[in-house]
Amino acid sequence: MTIPMHWPDAVGLLGVVLVLLAYFLLQAGRLHGNGLPYQLLNATSAILVLVSLLYAFNLSAFLMESAWLVVSIYGIARGRKRRA
Repeated sequence: MTIPMHWPDAVGLLGVVLVLLAYFLLQAGRLHGNGLPYQLLNATSAILVLVSLLYAFNLSAFLMESAWLVVSIYGIARGRKRRA
């Protein structure tokens, strides 16, 4: 049995893989929670999942990913301010 996969599904799955990778690397001590790479992985994953939600909308997932993106952007901005 094969599950048909369209490009929005693939984009959303890539977003899920990236957020899980970011969390794994954080737990493994390979990334720091306030570091730019971690924040960029989180922001990118949220954007990818949001793109997939344009084709199969789910309100709760949309709210979660929107919040995830806003928090990631806040972390990026805060990091830039701290480094300046």
